[in-house]
Amino acid sequence: MGVPLVWPVSTPRSAVANNRWLPFPDVSGSCPAVYVSRASTRVQTKTCRGSGNGDDSGRAARTLLERLLASGSAAGDPDAVSEILVSELEGWRTRPKTATVILSGLARHRRPDVARQVLSLMTASRVESNVFHYSAVISACERVGQWQLALNLLSGMPEMFVIADEVCCSAAISACEKGGQWQLALSLLSNMPEMRMKTDAISYSAAISACEKGGQWELALVLLSSMPEMRVTPNKISYSAVISACEKGGRWRPALGCLRKMPEMKVTPDEVSYSAAISACEKGGQWKPALGLLSLMSVMRLLPASISYNGAISACEKGGQWQMALEMLLRKMPAVMARPSEISYSAAMSACEKSGEWQMALLLLSRMPEVTVMPDEICFGAAISSCEKAGQWQMALDLLSKISETRAALHTISCSSAISSCEKGGQWQFALYLLRMMPLLRVIPNQISVSAATSACEKGGRWQLAAGLLLSMPEMSLEADAIQYNAAIIACEKGGRWQLALSLLIRMHEMSVTPDEICYSAAIRGCESSGQLYLVLSLLKDLHAAATVALQLSET
Repeated sequence: MGVPLVWPVSTPRSAVANNRWLPFPDVSGSCPAVYVSRASTRVQTKTCRGSGNGDDSGRAARTLLERLLASGSAAGDPDAVSEILVSELEGWRTRPKTATVILSGLARHRRPDVARQVLSLMTASRVESNVFHYSAVISACERVGQWQLALNLLSGMPEMFVIADEVCCSAAISACEKGGQWQLALSLLSNMPEMRMKTDAISYSAAISACEKGGQWELALVLLSSMPEMRVTPNKISYSAVISACEKGGRWRPALGCLRKMPEMKVTPDEVSYSAAISACEKGGQWKPALGLLSLMSVMRLLPASISYNGAISACEKGGQWQMALEMLLRKMPAVMARPSEISYSAAMSACEKSGEWQMALLLLSRMPEVTVMPDEICFGAAISSCEKAGQWQMALDLLSKISETRAALHTISCSSAISSCEKGGQWQFALYLLRMMPLLRVIPNQISVSAATSACEKGGRWQLAAGLLLSMPEMSLEADAIQYNAAIIACEKGGRWQLALSLLIRMHEMSVTPDEICYSAAIRGCESSGQLYLVLSLLKDLHAAATVALQLSET
């Protein structure tokens, strides 16, 4: 998807130096200068000593900027902006740099709406606009992700006989990146040579970041590999964006490959690069490389931040290494003054939960207030889930009640885990009570919640309740799957209700839910105990046919 940019061939390209200082009054006061760098999409300022006239100009520009920022609502008031500038535009004809100061100030304050109106009034009043003016407005759009407006400004520059430069295009690419428009970012990058613009590390980094946000890790790698061909040297930002793209795509090997290649390209990895690589290993379930990278950061004299440790702890959690997770949280993080967060504790608690160490999970939860970290719903969910797996239903219910005493919000996962703990503990009354209380607590039940409650009723010999929960799922906007049907059919079979078990089995076919061996076995047992031999043979035949179909599908 390209951007329609038509450049007038007859218009000569502006003679703009690569780097130069343009002294003129700024809103900061005494005679600063604006530095327009080809290596940055930002307009930077530095202050120099000047005369009283410079101070007066600075104060006047500052006052004008404040009036513009206060004009109208968040979207800007065109009439108010016009009224403010009506007496100023005449002077801008001979002092175009003042317009750049105002537009740059609006960009810093993230007001592309007002900046666009100022630029429009300049055009209407025949005040010459130049590439610096457009760069400032496009930069304002980039700061807030208004990619549509940035592209409209960029494509409208030739009509105003203003030739866009690398700064404008890089800012537009960055606006597309912030707006999640990776296709447009790539289109702009590919069009830069045709527009006689030199691509640089900034434009490439913005395009790579757009691919990263769009989940296009392959394209991010392609862009990185193509940079040397375009005589562009990758920098830390380029590599970090590619590593982050690989991390989001769960590709830990390419992420580590990029990290290893950085020193070869004379680029020193920093904390951001290592943290992204550790997170990539975490998502790939590679706890050993994650811990190796964390140790390497110390060798490289890089101070790991909390995000680095969080990634390593999560990697240990996924790898079932609860002892290593606790080592990171309780010993190594305090040693380097890295402050743990809710994410750190929830990952460590989840590691304990997966390894059946429910006591340790509860101990971590109790220690959080001591280190001024308030548990959130994820922490409570991990603790309740650990109790559920250990069959500690009383403790699970106690934790669920304590959530209301904190700032944490009740979550469907926490409630489902508590219901499941009651199911495992044979407490069908509590399981059913929690399920019915969820809507009153503004928590939406899901399939897991209903499945756990249905299974609790089945284990408690309450076939009526089990079947009732199954049949009431459409009222809760939920679709029953084989798990719910299994529990209800088994409950009916145990209760001697073979007719209802058989009808539920038939209903599964009607609802396009494929019965498994558990469903057929329960229905067969029910029919067999009631002397329904003909039905038993029929069900066995259906079970054999279903098994044959499943085998054929698996072979294909």
